[in-house]
Amino acid sequence: MKQRLAAFGWSAITLARRAATFGRRKVVAFGELWRHSVQFRVTVSTLALSSAVVLVLGMVLQNQITERLMDTKERAAVAQLQVVVQTAENELVGDAGQDEALRNRLTNAIKKITSSSTATADSASSAAGAFEPVLAAGDPDETSEHAVYAGPYDKVPGSLRNFVENNSQAKQIHTADGITYLVVGTPVTTTTRPLQLYLLFPLTTEQNTVATVQNTLLVGSLVLLLLLAGITNMVTRQVVRPVRRAAAAAERFAEGELDRRLDVVGEDDLAKLALSYNEMAASIQRQIRQLEEFGQLQRRFTSDVSHELRTPLTTVRMAADVLHASREQFPAGLARSTELLVDELDRFETLLGDLLEISRLDAGVEELSAELIDVRPIARRAVEQVKVIAGTAGSPIELELPEDEVTAEVDARRVERIMRNLLANAVDHGEGEPVRLRLAANDGAVSMTVRDSGVGLRAGEAELVFNRFWRADPSRNRRTGGTGLGLAISQEDARLHGGVLDAWGELDKGSCFRLTLPRHVGEPMGDSPLPLPPEDVRPDRPAEPVAHNGHTELTVTVVEHEEVR
Repeated sequence: MKQRLAAFGWSAITLARRAATFGRRKVVAFGELWRHSVQFRVTVSTLALSSAVVLVLGMVLQNQITERLMDTKERAAVAQLQVVVQTAENELVGDAGQDEALRNRLTNAIKKITSSSTATADSASSAAGAFEPVLAAGDPDETSEHAVYAGPYDKVPGSLRNFVENNSQAKQIHTADGITYLVVGTPVTTTTRPLQLYLLFPLTTEQNTVATVQNTLLVGSLVLLLLLAGITNMVTRQVVRPVRRAAAAAERFAEGELDRRLDVVGEDDLAKLALSYNEMAASIQRQIRQLEEFGQLQRRFTSDVSHELRTPLTTVRMAADVLHASREQFPAGLARSTELLVDELDRFETLLGDLLEISRLDAGVEELSAELIDVRPIARRAVEQVKVIAGTAGSPIELELPEDEVTAEVDARRVERIMRNLLANAVDHGEGEPVRLRLAANDGAVSMTVRDSGVGLRAGEAELVFNRFWRADPSRNRRTGGTGLGLAISQEDARLHGGVLDAWGELDKGSCFRLTLPRHVGEPMGDSPLPLPPEDVRPDRPAEPVAHNGHTELTVTVVEHEEVR
């Protein structure tokens, strides 16, 4: 027995959980539909308000109809009572007798009333309908058990008896044996003993009438609400459908279908909206085409200028190399000018190369030559390439690499260029402090950070550092001879891999650049294995592991110091 009760209780709990889950799903679905569909909101709101109005109107109509029916019934019952009391008084004139004789006279009077009520009732009283007469010889000082009566005396309520026995005409609605009656009573004064006459009018007809009215109002209300819901839905759809078409056209326009337009039908407000949208789309299309043409001209100009400058630059380079080789034979001032000329020519050549590279990136003609290789040698080569300028600036480079191989599908040339640009930028703004290069990886991504402890970045400058030729402090001299395009090219190289290049910085706390690339081209990266902001500026949080993948972790090697003396 206990096992059956336990099984029944478990089944009930399971059923309740399923019902709760189903209810939550329906509530969530309703909420989603409510938030995303104007048509649904308008229809439901109209239906709810209409239901409230119909409910109030139905209650008012029902009360009015019920009150009118009862007023008519009561007036007719009182009129019928006046007719019947005359008949009773005529039958009971004189001494009414005692007990059995009185009961016989009351019974005969009831028969006379019943037989003559239809014939003697006028049109006003006949509206009261059928009734059951009761004659009783009651006294206020006596109990109802000692009363002598004829007719269904037990159906007459005691409160009504008290009024009538005290020589007052009264009426009351009372339910007896499952039937509701309108009971009216009046005293009979022609006899030597006090008598009371009661008429019991069944309200079955009125109840049926009220029930019919209720059903009619209910069915009519439901039909009205359904019609209102349908009408509201249809009207709302006429308004929402053009808006949806406009939204779909706007989405396709944003996806590149610049020729997408809306159909203009009629001259109403929606037609004006469609016309305005078409004019806006045409204007945007013209501006986009102009910008595209301007961009193409700009890229072509940059590419042509870069190519055309290479020939005279080669000639100037040859002459500068000859002068530079013979600088020891020149006076000191002329020898220094020769060295400056060679340095500026180097920077000019780098600028031309960067201009050509960024023009190809803008044109979208660059291709990614990715291969699955170990990323650690790329980081080492980038450090070697900036070792000289780091030594000149007095900023040692700390290299932190995992012990195991970190393989990824990357273009080694582009990744090396990104790391070289980031290291050169860190050295240029590091104020002679150490620069730290860190490499880590997880299952989905490879991440490298370059951290310096220099001047840092102001609020909002982290998004500007990748703009072309942007400098936080224009008055600051470049130590590394950069062209101002290195970070912009690095960001484009990262996007070409499907990765992200982020920047962080605070004044007097330095800056940190993080490159995150997918382990395999075209696959999602997930979270970066290295935090940004870096750990050393987040004392309120525990240090995160250098790399984690949910199953294994890459171990960090001892930091290597690359210093130039």
